[in-house]
Amino acid sequence: MMKLISFNICPFVQRVTALLEAKSIPYKVEYISLSNKPLWFLNISPNGQVPVLITESGTVLFESDAIVEYLDEISRPIENDISPEQRAIDRAWSYMATKNYLVQCSTMRSADEETLTQRSENLRKIFTKAEAYLGKGPFFKGETLSNVDIAWLPLLHRANIIFEHTGYDLLAGCPKVQAWQKAIMKTDIVKKSVSDDFESAFTHFYLSDKTYLGGKNTSIDILPVNRSQALSAK
Repeated sequence: MMKLISFNICPFVQRVTALLEAKSIPYKVEYISLSNKPLWFLNISPNGQVPVLITESGTVLFESDAIVEYLDEISRPIENDISPEQRAIDRAWSYMATKNYLVQCSTMRSADEETLTQRSENLRKIFTKAEAYLGKGPFFKGETLSNVDIAWLPLLHRANIIFEHTGYDLLAGCPKVQAWQKAIMKTDIVKKSVSDDFESAFTHFYLSDKTYLGGKNTSIDILPVNRSQALSAK
């Protein structure tokens, strides 16, 4: 069985676990502390980062993009009959998501309102691009879940937790993205792709008294265009 080395609130890890779950590939997880990385992990991880996937043959793979491509090569795709051009487009949209994982992380960790507002505007740029591309849904490409949905799942999941706990909507002004988020949250992949203590660990880190979102009772000045639609996503 494959083994995934993980940190429990890492979005790059969740992208991999979500794909493993979507493909029904058996795996086990070992969690480590990034503030106190064990020597054995540093010895096998060239970049010292998670995720690391140890294959059944004992080969160590690192970097989430490479791991995702490997999983696609050894298993049946989520979608069938995808042309090379469409696969390239899907990868590009997936890269857009992963390049903004840390942007979202820094946004959620903002220490004051001004920083939060500025970073939220930067993050909202990618959601606005997705908003312009999305069709009738419910998923990114229509009725069928795809690798693009898996790549964006960590962003949408985390935005949902922030909204539920604080009322602050990182997807404000993007009703199609809000509807997409709702569809993603209804899948069982979201819950299966994280540890049982994920939400507790996540809120402890991102909604602590060291963050503006956690330390303040935020009266939100960035509201969804259609508030009732956003509330229905809860």
